[in-house]
Amino acid sequence: MMHFWILVPWLVFAVAAGTKFWRLTKAFRRQPLDAGGHTEAFRQTLEQTWQRDQGDNLNTQQLRR
Repeated sequence: MMHFWILVPWLVFAVAAGTKFWRLTKAFRRQPLDAGGHTEAFRQTLEQTWQRDQGDNLNTQQLRR
């Protein structure tokens, strides 16, 4: 039990990776796989998610400076 603190960073990493994966796949979960003709709207949703994540990454990098 003394060395439990070693697992804390791995737990934080796992939660962050899972959250990132969940956000990136949100568009896939909203759209049924057989939905035809909605590729443009689907692409825009993916691009918006990607741009939002890029903005989050830039804010994080600016805070570290």
